[in-house]
Amino acid sequence: MTILPSLLSITKNTRTVGRGVQSTFVILFTLLMLSGIGARLIYLQIIEGKKHRIRAESNRIRVIPKQPERGNIFDRNGKLLASTRYPRSVYLWPMAHTKPSWSVVGPRLAKILDTPQTDIETILEQSAVNPSSLIRIARNLNEAQVTGLKEYENELPGVEINTEAVRYYPHGQELAHILGYTREITAEQLGKKKAEGYRLGDVMGQMGVEKAYEKLLRGEWGGQQVEVDGSGRPLRVLGSKQAKAGNDLHLTIDLDMQIAAEKALGKRNGAIVAINPKNGSILAMVSHPTFDPNIFSKQKLSQKDWETVQGSGHPLVNRAISAFPPASTFKIVTTTAALESGKFSPDTVLQTYGSLTIGGTRFGEWNHAGFGPLGFVGAMQWSSDTFFYQVAKKVGGPTLIEWTRKYGFGQRTGFEFTTEESKGLVPDENWKQKTWKIPWSVGDTVNMSIGQGALQATPLQTAVMFAVPANGGYRVQPHLLKDNEEARSWRESLNLKPITIKILRDGLRKVITEGTGKVLNVPSLPPIAGKSGTAEAWRRKVKENHAWFGAYAPADKPEILVVAFAEHSGGGGGSVAAPMILEIMEKHFARK
Repeated sequence: MTILPSLLSITKNTRTVGRGVQSTFVILFTLLMLSGIGARLIYLQIIEGKKHRIRAESNRIRVIPKQPERGNIFDRNGKLLASTRYPRSVYLWPMAHTKPSWSVVGPRLAKILDTPQTDIETILEQSAVNPSSLIRIARNLNEAQVTGLKEYENELPGVEINTEAVRYYPHGQELAHILGYTREITAEQLGKKKAEGYRLGDVMGQMGVEKAYEKLLRGEWGGQQVEVDGSGRPLRVLGSKQAKAGNDLHLTIDLDMQIAAEKALGKRNGAIVAINPKNGSILAMVSHPTFDPNIFSKQKLSQKDWETVQGSGHPLVNRAISAFPPASTFKIVTTTAALESGKFSPDTVLQTYGSLTIGGTRFGEWNHAGFGPLGFVGAMQWSSDTFFYQVAKKVGGPTLIEWTRKYGFGQRTGFEFTTEESKGLVPDENWKQKTWKIPWSVGDTVNMSIGQGALQATPLQTAVMFAVPANGGYRVQPHLLKDNEEARSWRESLNLKPITIKILRDGLRKVITEGTGKVLNVPSLPPIAGKSGTAEAWRRKVKENHAWFGAYAPADKPEILVVAFAEHSGGGGGSVAAPMILEIMEKHFARK
């Protein structure tokens, strides 16, 4: 009887202890859970708080960027060359769409915009770094596209139509190689330009003035921060920054002269450059074939557009700053080298021939007969090859090459298009050994004396050469920016003897009055001085000459200098290129 109560007492005590252990476990578990939750809250709110606040903000704050208006471009007289128009573009807010909603919106947009859905998705993928911004997916909408977007706007949440600034060139083809064009920045360019504030959808100058003066023309982006509700509807503007327009530029180009030069060149492949020989200001620069830079303002170029700009004639190539053999225009340099070296006197007279054999090679005269005895002025007048062969042989390669470089050949002119301008080529001993593994010969010097052989020069470099006798012995720096005082005032004296300048001027004048450029000897125009050139060149196994002519006027006090170049035109410089110059001179002086 005494044992049972004891057992009951033990059982009761055991149950009490069990409940105590259980309570303790619950308390400990609860404390651990609270500690874990507290630690997690501390981590989320304090350590990760900033990150999550940013995420929350991005869900309710939409950034609406405001593109800057690109600076306008004017000619020297204030005529508009490049401006801005405001077509409509379609933008998409990526955060407004999940995969289910995109399965509806994506195909609908692709159909309205007539573009593959994958192209739209590629744009959105590239913009994933900033999903809270509106992303442009198409530009230059036509009326049918605008109507379609408005008709289905209930099915297209997060899709907006806005106007934006797009580059416009009112004189497209006439100025294509000067102005260049702008185009939306590529992914590769964005990687390089991101640090400079560029973003996806930016347009950037890709060629010409647009590229050379990108920093001045571009401007600064602005925009608005807008609070939106869950459906993407704006509630209030939180802040804004005004977009800053780019700077306007005034060029040295004269639009009337540019149009006249374009007309004079016509459909021939080639280039015309007109400059002020006193300071290098470019009045006109045309190249053909040309293209319409307005096509690059499209979001996407069609196959026809690509064929237009990448045709067999290479329309994107600016022939005014591309290199070709300068032919007999180069005799200006050969005459200078002869007189300045002291190896020939100003009154030198040499017999000319139908041909000469030098170093075992026969070099012919262009008329196959010779011109009898000639001095430097007469040799320039008739462009006698055999006269200059003899001069080159005596002067020697090193001296001729030295003066070629002094005139600026083989180097860029300082012109703004540094990445597009060719240096040309001044061949020498090192170049020939490296290229052909054979030494320089007297034949190379003879060939070079008449602007042939491996010598290569651009029409712009050739204009700089003509400027030396025109302005009294100075190299100038060609330039396009009107207020570029540094370029305007840059002049490098070649320290020519007065008699050298006189002989050059007299010879160039005789070319017009009695020689190969008589087409420019027009009573209605002031006296003109100039020089023709006909370069031997080969294309597709058919020999077709390049035709050159360079001229300035008035001969005694020049104010305009024009170089015309016709690529593979056949014919001579006096018959093909000189008439182009005549048209431009008539336009220039008729206005005066």
